[in-house]
Amino acid sequence: MRQRFSFARLLASTSLVAAVAMGLGGCTGMSKLSDVTGSLGGPRAEAAPTDPARAVEVYGERYRANPRDAEAALAYGQALRANGQRAQAAAVLEQATIANPGNKALLAQYGRALADNGNFQQAYDVLSKAHSPDNPDWRLLSVQGTALDQMGRHGEARSYYASALKIAPGDPGVLSNLGLSYMLSKDLPKAEEALRQAYASPRASSRVRQNLGLVVGLQGRFAEAETIVKADLPPDQAAANVAYLKDMLSRSDHHRGGPKRTPVAALNQPD
Repeated sequence: MRQRFSFARLLASTSLVAAVAMGLGGCTGMSKLSDVTGSLGGPRAEAAPTDPARAVEVYGERYRANPRDAEAALAYGQALRANGQRAQAAAVLEQATIANPGNKALLAQYGRALADNGNFQQAYDVLSKAHSPDNPDWRLLSVQGTALDQMGRHGEARSYYASALKIAPGDPGVLSNLGLSYMLSKDLPKAEEALRQAYASPRASSRVRQNLGLVVGLQGRFAEAETIVKADLPPDQAAANVAYLKDMLSRSDHHRGGPKRTPVAALNQPD
């Protein structure tokens, strides 16, 4: 299958890199809610809801009972993000940071929520207050890097990834963000190198596989890219990944000169 690419248009017509990179830089999954809900209410806290919609309901009730409670606000904000209610999450977390100035956990989640909503400069600024140079959080460094990448400041972004990797060597999420940074600046060989390092990790997520497949495909090696995105997966998921890859690689040619497309999210939402 012969592929032709307009790389600049591909990046301009999608929010793929933003969605994928931020998903890797800041987990918001329901499994993480238990990290902050242990003191929210005795025995009930032992069974944190695993369904995002149910979590929004449960933690929303606790938050509304006391909006100034930092832990309740944090749990509610994380639940909203996990449920895709990102604008509401940002609003809740903004009010919580006002009520609890200097709370670094709230600042971290608020910064991530801002990044979710495309407020990259504000996200970067807020995250800078959530940790300090003498006690950096490598996860937040990675999210700050993605914000810088989205503002076109790729060199600065990579310095943040490098700092994160000094603290967490070989982390596949950070390496994947680094690869996407090179992809944004059209250095596909370096993007592939970073993503292959990420893919080799036993902790690599499915997004790393998809990102590597995309970068390989963008270099014209579609058969290899197809093998990567469908390897060791159930047939239905493999087929979905291949269809997604084909769509991404053909999008720029099919819509050259046409109306701007609605941004396409990453195949997997942030976990």
